[in-house]
Amino acid sequence: MAFATRFFSRSARQVYTGQMILRTEQVISARSFAKSAGSAPSALKGDEMLKGIFLEVKKKFETALGILRKEKITINPDDPAAVSEYARVMKTVREKADLFTESQRIKYTIESRTQGIPDARSYLLALKEIRIKRGLTDELGAEAMMMDALDKVEQELKKPLLRNDKKGMSLLMTEFDKINQKLGIRREDLPKYEEQLELKIAKAQLEELKKDAVEAMDTQKKREEFKDEEMPDVKSLDIRNFI
Repeated sequence: MAFATRFFSRSARQVYTGQMILRTEQVISARSFAKSAGSAPSALKGDEMLKGIFLEVKKKFETALGILRKEKITINPDDPAAVSEYARVMKTVREKADLFTESQRIKYTIESRTQGIPDARSYLLALKEIRIKRGLTDELGAEAMMMDALDKVEQELKKPLLRNDKKGMSLLMTEFDKINQKLGIRREDLPKYEEQLELKIAKAQLEELKKDAVEAMDTQKKREEFKDEEMPDVKSLDIRNFI
């Protein structure tokens, strides 16, 4: 236990808090200020804007830390119960600290990166690129189906489909509705899909946290002062003791 205490007293905030909170927060404050920049007084420039962003991030950070000091998290990505509990804790963090959910971050990314794209085909390709970069899988093959639907509509229109073409986009949305029906995707089930996504993300984050913690402890164990100490099981660590 001495090994674990020494290790986490030096690096828990970096490995855990920085990874799980600041990564979640990284686009929120800048986005919030940028969104309201048009209505901000002219005096709110430079240092004042940076100060505002810093104070907002600091407030969210402290709120998240307060929750994490109270909640027991088990670093065991192979245990569904541990993954579910971690997802619940992070949901509480997001709600109390007013952070984006993963689906909200994806939505914002899509809106910001596709805003100036004029045609439907480039838009769908951009969606694919975003999905790949975020590590999401197209398990149902929906992207290929959407491209086939676009091909069908463009053949009917005899021209590339532009996003401001209301009639053409209406035809495409009709084809997309058929795809959703074929795949069994219903709008009323969207909350369930979001919950499934959050569980997948929670598992991936726990896996990354476990990997980082093990690597850090392995590095520490190579030091002379720790060579005779046994490395603790990551699952036995209570992060609340080190935040």
